[in-house]
Amino acid sequence: MNQHHPWRFALLAFAVGTSLLSSCKKTTDDVTPASVATPTANQTADSWILDNMRTYYYWNDKIPAQPDTTLAPLDFFYTLLYDYKNTANPQRDRFSWIESSAADLTSSLGGQTKTSGLEYQLSLRATGSTDVIGVVIYAQKGSPADLAGIKRGDIFYSVNGQNLTTTNYQTVLNDNSTTHTYGFAAITNGQISNTTTTTTVTDVVFQENPVYLDSVYTIKGKTIGYLVYNQFIPGPNGSKTATYDQQLDAIFGRFKQRGVSELVLDLRYNPGGYTSSSTNLASLIGTGVKSTDLYFRQDWNKTITPELQAYGKQNNVDYFNNYFAQKASNIGGNLSRLFVLTTDNTASASELIINGLRPFMTVNTIGTTTYGKNVGSITLSDDTGKIPYGLQPIVFRSYNKNNESEYYNGFTPTVTVNESLPFTLFGDVSDPLLNEAIFQITGGRTARKGVSNAQPLVTLGSTIQRKAGNRNMFSAQKPMPVVPIR
Repeated sequence: MNQHHPWRFALLAFAVGTSLLSSCKKTTDDVTPASVATPTANQTADSWILDNMRTYYYWNDKIPAQPDTTLAPLDFFYTLLYDYKNTANPQRDRFSWIESSAADLTSSLGGQTKTSGLEYQLSLRATGSTDVIGVVIYAQKGSPADLAGIKRGDIFYSVNGQNLTTTNYQTVLNDNSTTHTYGFAAITNGQISNTTTTTTVTDVVFQENPVYLDSVYTIKGKTIGYLVYNQFIPGPNGSKTATYDQQLDAIFGRFKQRGVSELVLDLRYNPGGYTSSSTNLASLIGTGVKSTDLYFRQDWNKTITPELQAYGKQNNVDYFNNYFAQKASNIGGNLSRLFVLTTDNTASASELIINGLRPFMTVNTIGTTTYGKNVGSITLSDDTGKIPYGLQPIVFRSYNKNNESEYYNGFTPTVTVNESLPFTLFGDVSDPLLNEAIFQITGGRTARKGVSNAQPLVTLGSTIQRKAGNRNMFSAQKPMPVVPIR
């Protein structure tokens, strides 16, 4: 995105109030009439929420004319969302959310939360079973879970002495405990069996580095770059330095030195983040892209668009068009195509990579269908401090250079490959998704073909959804075709 913008936008979530945002959004003093009786705390907060939503919300013309401002603010917010409960409508608003603390919201969007660093998904132990298992997706590097030796592919069946079932897993995993003891299982002869092994970890305030792993493989004369990137974050929470973006620049500089001519981008657990970081990564990859080439454009509501246009004209800022950056480390000159590894957790700024690069190069996706988030949000908070809530409403829809945006049902994979147990470590060429990408590049397999049609275990949800703003990260999740045992 244009670095001179006083706002920073995100397709998953975004936070920062700056001159224009502060001048437009309403404070508590703005929404408390002096001529009437003092409103209740709910009414004050709800009126502030409503005023901001009527200004910025992408579907502000769909907001109910007379919403109930006596409701608790968290509940009130969701009554404003476009067709929120209509699951039959794939274009409804399933993305906007609210947090009780604006400060906590900003921190989480910057990758800083109170956590053990354990990322996992939950599945039924077997089809038709009521027993639930957790499969470790990864442990954030340097986190308590990582230091305790928990690794990708580990399977747990109990937490704090309670075996997980379909009736208790939400209560057990969403409690307020900061210390958790996990009881682990193992796969023996294709069967999941409980063991006596336990590991205890304690949550801390932790900053995740989303740049997880990079590798270069030379296979059958092909030099293949591989990157695991788990969230679009420019730098640590509160930092003015784009540390993580700079790490990506350095990685692609090494890719360029090594003569990488094929690239596998692993976004299977990346739910999105800052569009500035998405633009940075796309600018390192795109073939023949220039700073005058459009990466994506934003469509806002009819209320705020004229204000953005006027302010942008006055300050020489373009709020609607986001262009590629000119990057010395760009490897696009050596690439004719890109392979992206995807799952249902691939969303938002990750999908922007796919959509934004397709006008410039062939983008193949391997895995399962992506989430389907073609809209973006900003963070709204009360500058006076009287209202503690942080809002993350959808405020724009994104389109690529070719005016394409119809991926609200997700991107269907070029090659369907389900993840399967046991999970392999990132970068292991026997990983089904990475192995398929290598096969597509070289014509040869380094392991047996990944599972595409096997009977999968049913997945109930994952901690990755926490990053996407779900109030309860294990509720209302659709069964996903993943983790058959191989």
